[in-house]
Amino acid sequence: MSPRRSYDQYCSAARALDVVGDRWTLLIVRELLAGPRRYTDLHADLPGVSTDVLASRLKDMERDGVTTRRRLPPPAAAYVYELTGRGRELLPVIQALGSWGEAELGERRPTDAVRAHWFALPLLRSLNGEGLVEVRLEEGHFHLYAGAEDGPVYGDGPAPREPDARLVLDAGTCASLARGELSLGDAVRAGRVTVTGDGAPAKGLRDA
Repeated sequence: MSPRRSYDQYCSAARALDVVGDRWTLLIVRELLAGPRRYTDLHADLPGVSTDVLASRLKDMERDGVTTRRRLPPPAAAYVYELTGRGRELLPVIQALGSWGEAELGERRPTDAVRAHWFALPLLRSLNGEGLVEVRLEEGHFHLYAGAEDGPVYGDGPAPREPDARLVLDAGTCASLARGELSLGDAVRAGRVTVTGDGAPAKGLRDA
C-alpha cells in the first residue's frame, strides 16, 4: 500500500483531494455507486486503467475509509468492493462534476469508450420524485433509484422489480441530455423519450 501523499495545506478542499484526487479514484466511486462490484467488473468498466493502478487505488480507498471489501458467501465466494457511508457521500460531488463537465463533453470521439450505465447519473439529475426507474437503450438497459438515500444509486440491466417508471430512448437523445443540450422534460414532450409507469418519477415527467 502506497503512503498517502498530501498537499500539506490546512484547507478542507486540499484535504479532500488528498483522499480522492488521484487519477481514477472518482471514476471508481462512480462505478461503486451501482453497489458492490467485483474487481474484474470494475476493470471491465474502467477501460484504460491498468490492473496495478486499479489494485493500488482500491487499497488506498479502503485505507482511507471510502470503500470496504468483503467476501460473498458460497456459492459465489468472491470478493466485492463497495462504498462506505463516507464514500456514498461523494454522490453530490460526482453529480456536481458531471454538471460542470457537460460543457466539455462535446461529440463522442473515435477513441472514447462508452457504457450504457454512464448515462445513469446525468439522467438521475433530471428526475423528480422517488422510485425505481428502468432505462432502455439499444446499447443496454440500466435502472436508477431516484431519491435513494442509502444503498445503490443505479444498476446494470433491467429493474429487479416492476419499476415506478420506464424510459425508452436512443443513445443520441441520451448524449444530448448528458451534454446539457436537452432537458429530460423537453425530450419527453418532443417524443424522444417514451415514459410508462404510474410512480412519482413517471408522473413528474408527464406533468413537466
